[in-house]
Parts: sequence; C-alpha cells; structure tokens
Amino acid sequence: MSSSLAFRSLKNGLGLKNSVRALSSTTSQLSNYNQPDYSQYLNNKPPQTARNIAYFMVGSMGLLSAAGAKSTVEAFLSSMAASADVLAMAKVEVKLGAIPEGKNVIVKWQGKPVFIRHRTAEEIEEANDVDVSKLRDPETDAQRVKKPEWLVMLGICTHLGCVPIGEAGDYGGWFCPCHGSHYDISGRIRKGPAPLNLEIPQYDFTDDSTLMVG
Repeated sequence: MSSSLAFRSLKNGLGLKNSVRALSSTTSQLSNYNQPDYSQYLNNKPPQTARNIAYFMVGSMGLLSAAGAKSTVEAFLSSMAASADVLAMAKVEVKLGAIPEGKNVIVKWQGKPVFIRHRTAEEIEEANDVDVSKLRDPETDAQRVKKPEWLVMLGICTHLGCVPIGEAGDYGGWFCPCHGSHYDISGRIRKGPAPLNLEIPQYDFTDDSTLMVG
C-alpha cells in the first residue's frame, strides 16, 4: 500500500471517531436537559375561570345558532311572500258605465277570468222564475247577486276548469264546449256533467258606477 493511501485511510478513521464522539456528547447533553413543567399552570387554574370560559363558549354558539335560524326563517318567509305583480292584481276595479245592458265583459283577476254581465229586466225575471228545488246546486238568483242587474262570476267551469262561452247553451247563459255543461242566466248549472254553479268571487260596489273585484 502506498504512503498516500495509508494516510487517507488514517484520516478517514480519525474523522469517523471524532463524529461518533461528538454525537455521543450531544446525546448525553440532551438526556440531561430538564423540560419545563407547565402542570402548575394547568392544574392550578381557578374552577370559576374554567366555568366562565365554558359559559362563554356555550353562549356564543347559542347566539350564532339563533342568528342562523333567524336568517333562514326570514329567507323562507320572503320566498313565500306574494310578488309585486300578484299584489297588484289582488283587486281589480271595473267601470260599469262601459258595459252596455245585455252584454258580458271578461276581466282578469289573480290569473282567473271573471264574467261580468249587465242583465236586462227580462233576464232578471227569467232567473227568478226558475224552480230552485229542481236545480242540481240549489241557489236563488238573489243569493248570487248583490244588485239584480249585475251578475259577477268566475269564468271557470266547475267540471274540469274550462272557460265557458257566454250567451250560449240551452238556457241562454253560458256553455262549456269541452264536456257540454249548460249554465243559465244566473250562472247555475242546468245540464251536463258540472256538479256546481259558477263560483261567485268576492266583490263590492264602491259607488254606483264602480265595481271592485277582490
């Protein structure tokens, strides 16, 4: 073995011994290191302070939960509230002077057709001469009107919800072509499958020439 190779081997051996010696010294120092003791801070905390912290946390969670529930309820109620266009259609005003005697008009109220007929004296007499006991849905004409000359009804057939045709049918009132229901001049069912008379909506006369539906 050459002298240079022998010198390198000796040097490496000495370096390894020095590294082992340094590691042993560091491990010995770590084993003698005393870790700080925090037990006195953890164990000596006053009980009242711990309870106060617990109450604070529970109260905070309760407030957050209540705020979340309130927000949820408000969002639900706002989604259930009627929209502006629906509220605008809650009532419909009709000027009666524009409806000639013996004629019908149809107005839209809450998405439904409303029939308004300005009845003649002959039509009023015809409606009152009907034998109510023979009707499928017994109602006198007086029960269906607030003023004899004005008949106000929902224009929806009580059979399957079709819209009847005015001044038609076997009784000169309304006729539903879908299934053949005939209504008289008072809107009462007289023939066909419909079980009930045409419905009377809520309405009132605000003055002699104005009708308010709704």
